[in-house]
Amino acid sequence: MKILCTPLLAVGVLLAALLWPSAASADLTDDALAEKVIDTIQRYPQFTMFDDISLTVENRVVTLMGRVTTPLKKDEVGKRVGKIDGVRQLVNDIKVLPVSPMDDELRLRIARAIYNHPSFWQFASMAVPPIHIIVEGGHVTLTGRVGTQLDRTIANALAQVPGAFSVKNDLKVDRK
Repeated sequence: MKILCTPLLAVGVLLAALLWPSAASADLTDDALAEKVIDTIQRYPQFTMFDDISLTVENRVVTLMGRVTTPLKKDEVGKRVGKIDGVRQLVNDIKVLPVSPMDDELRLRIARAIYNHPSFWQFASMAVPPIHIIVEGGHVTLTGRVGTQLDRTIANALAQVPGAFSVKNDLKVDRK
């Protein structure tokens, strides 16, 4: 059987494909979409331990929050997440940390203190280690996940380096 593709048929098929939601995105739950968004953020090559992004997904509306070290990261993460099949709307509420050589130096000192400690050696070579170090105006916030309450306490103690005005410990403990 031979099927003729007329211009009218081609336009009709194209319009149907564009207007009809794909089966994959129609059946996508908010939790499954959140997993896709998390994976996309973690695969972004410029995302580091000095950035922290959290998100919510409600009725396929993705809201990004957190702090990153450059405006480019905010924009590129937003573009990448916005392209995910199933995202109906994107709200990019990511804040950009102010440029500060003192904060940059403090981030590095805290990262060395934490990831040079034997409790955290296994994470030091990861592209994005589980403890994120957010520094803004000399004030430090630790985010991410650790294995035990002891790890959480050790990381907090190690982050108390000279030059840090305060350290807020927002690390979560994984429940196994």
